[in-house]
Amino acid sequence: MPRRTRPLLAALALAPLLAGCFASGGGTDATGDAQDGSRLRVALAFPPAENLSPYGADSTILSRLGVTEGLTALDANGTAAPALAASWRQENDRTWLFTLREATFQDGSAVTPAAVAAALTHATQAEPAPAALAGVTLTAKTEGSTGVRITTGDPDPVLPLRLSSPSLAILSTRAYDKKDDVDPVGTATGPFELTKVMGATAATLDRYDDYWGGRAQAAGIDVKFVADGTARASALRTDQVDLAEAIPVAQAATLDKATREATATTRTTSLLLNTEKGAFKDAGLRAAARQAVDTSAFAKGVYEGYADAGVGIYGPAVTWAAGKRTEPVGRAEPEKPEGTRITLATYDNRPELPEAAQVLKQQLEKAGFDVTLEVREYSRLESDALAGKFDAFVLARNTLVDTGDPISVLASDYTCDGGYNIAQLCDKDVDRAVAKAEDTGDTAERQDAAMAAEARILGTDAVVPLVHQRIITGVGTHVRGALLDPYERTLVGIGTRR
Repeated sequence: MPRRTRPLLAALALAPLLAGCFASGGGTDATGDAQDGSRLRVALAFPPAENLSPYGADSTILSRLGVTEGLTALDANGTAAPALAASWRQENDRTWLFTLREATFQDGSAVTPAAVAAALTHATQAEPAPAALAGVTLTAKTEGSTGVRITTGDPDPVLPLRLSSPSLAILSTRAYDKKDDVDPVGTATGPFELTKVMGATAATLDRYDDYWGGRAQAAGIDVKFVADGTARASALRTDQVDLAEAIPVAQAATLDKATREATATTRTTSLLLNTEKGAFKDAGLRAAARQAVDTSAFAKGVYEGYADAGVGIYGPAVTWAAGKRTEPVGRAEPEKPEGTRITLATYDNRPELPEAAQVLKQQLEKAGFDVTLEVREYSRLESDALAGKFDAFVLARNTLVDTGDPISVLASDYTCDGGYNIAQLCDKDVDRAVAKAEDTGDTAERQDAAMAAEARILGTDAVVPLVHQRIITGVGTHVRGALLDPYERTLVGIGTRR
């Protein structure tokens, strides 16, 4: 692979454009009034794709900025921990009772059982359904002055884990005033209140002083959505931002070592093949595509060592997976592509993906495919990808983001009724394997069932894992308390300050 030259000219050209995007540092707001604590300046890679609805991909934006919370949260070990629910207990195989802590919404109303039940009911009625509720039906009812009883249609042994999903955040009743939109502005419960959203370019957050968990040390957050990774790195390097997410690996060396944090994550970058229509409806051609891929070229080349070669849907950050992995089941024999035309798509919010797609294009063409590459910004690509308009798609997916449960991503991405099934996979054996895993309560047995389902999915060649990523976050040397976790749900919390 030829050595890349770093795009310094582009970075210098973009720097003046970003200079006016962020308030200057120090303890003042935009009007010059004194603040208790400085405001944080944050550059995020992904602009809102769904008007900051909590039910889709935008939910992680709200979670990472400390705006929204659910009844539970994920702790460092990936288990359910108290959040808006102080405690819970299982009453039977389908019913759980959650006891709420004393808290208020950012509009001043109390977090009551009725408000929580209403919020969860709205989530169950959302179309499309949040990924955390894929294949799950639940009802929420009040129980006394502090309880919410949640009943699922089928036994759900990981319900507390499921409720930690950013897409099941609890908002006040005012958030649902509009029939078709959910408005998180001033209606959430986190330490920072979303006060202004400027389309897909910027947002302003102020500290919510009545947060149940304590007063945040930062006075607020000024957010810019900057899809260009070179621009994000340049903004950090020139002290225009305090935090910059998803620094491209090609830009990592341009940052001072003290300002770049590499975090092993549960994110896997994969090649997804459209199994419903087009060339890859043929299992033999999918097998040929999989056979053509050399994963080492991505880990060592594209990701410059900030990744591990793809071995499955779950990577090394899912620590139990490697010891339980089994061989893929039911793979077809490869066929000769003989010039078969395909369209390969990806997005540029994660700067490594277009380069990965270019390497894939070369590998697939060497195997005999005729490849057209299409690259767009994610929000302009998602609907077409979900509609199956591409033959192949390169996706970076956090395998534990939806619920923290390893089965969730299998259900949402690879089953007939999955809400994020870009591969358009509908295979009865896969659905049975995933359903068996979902019904398994014992932790070790659930992990075994997850790996059996992974083997079935890999056997279809609907997905070809490329790399397991380490995410690079730019953190200014003056910043303390940034929250970097393998699940990519957090970034700013009450202790984050400058």
